[in-house]
Amino acid sequence: MATPDEPLTPPPKQPLGPFRRAVLRGLGVLLPPLLTIAIFVWVGNTVANYILVPLEDASHYLLITYQADIRQLDEFPEESLVDGKPPSTGEIAADDDDVFVAAGDGLYIPKSVRDEVRANLRNTRMPTTAVEVYERYFDQQWYFKGQYGTFFVAIKYLVFFAIFVILLYLLGKFLAAGVGRLFWGQFEKLITNLPLVRNVYSSVKQVTDVLFNEASVEFNRVVAVEYPRKGIWTVAFVTSESMLDIRAAANEAVLAVLIPTSPMPFTGFTITVRKSETVDLDITIDQAIQFIVSCGVVVPPQQMAIAMEKREGELPAADPA
Repeated sequence: MATPDEPLTPPPKQPLGPFRRAVLRGLGVLLPPLLTIAIFVWVGNTVANYILVPLEDASHYLLITYQADIRQLDEFPEESLVDGKPPSTGEIAADDDDVFVAAGDGLYIPKSVRDEVRANLRNTRMPTTAVEVYERYFDQQWYFKGQYGTFFVAIKYLVFFAIFVILLYLLGKFLAAGVGRLFWGQFEKLITNLPLVRNVYSSVKQVTDVLFNEASVEFNRVVAVEYPRKGIWTVAFVTSESMLDIRAAANEAVLAVLIPTSPMPFTGFTITVRKSETVDLDITIDQAIQFIVSCGVVVPPQQMAIAMEKREGELPAADPA
């Protein structure tokens, strides 16, 4: 039993069993591709739900507004009706020699449109309203039937994607102009005055600025600095030679470095250190980012080889006896 003056030592960590070790190893193998697929699926669903679907709904609206022939009963000539009501056959002849039938909502649509939709239901229910019938009709008319249907669905999404890219281009050109910059500045000023929203917006904006902004931070090289205190080494990215006033106060060359945080290396702390107190690391920017994202698990191969060589050089020689 330990005395009060003796520190309590934690019990030794039990090694993982073969089953748990195999499960964790399998999870480590499957998670990266699964997360990659999940991210792309999420991006695809976001684009589809918030861009493609609204564009498709807008195209439906325009087609129904300007192309659909939907009529009310009082729009037909009196000679086509019987005492102001449709004939017993339910078909009303119009002035243009077309025949109209009633939809489920009491509005009238061309019989040819209804028959076309009914012939291509493909195990789906018949639309009830006149607008729904025309939406299904336009969808059937946009694509060829049979083996070419999938091809033209893909063409539709490609067209919508091209329209989306063009809109992004026009938006970018507009925001690059003076009026666009003024408008966007006022919009961001409004966002930054909203509680809670400004916190989320600023965080997302930092990530997008790093990913898409041409004037994003450029790292010169990778160094190690003693941060947050002496004896603790941290991987850092050199961004510049910092400010002249700091250099004059330090009386030697200084460097501005970004101390990244794990596992998001694009956020962190910007500090200025003496150049003599930094250690240049023989690794690339990508290798440093991998090291940070993996929380130190992924060590660059050349650093592992150098460490092994130094370790072997420090070991005492074996006694030949």
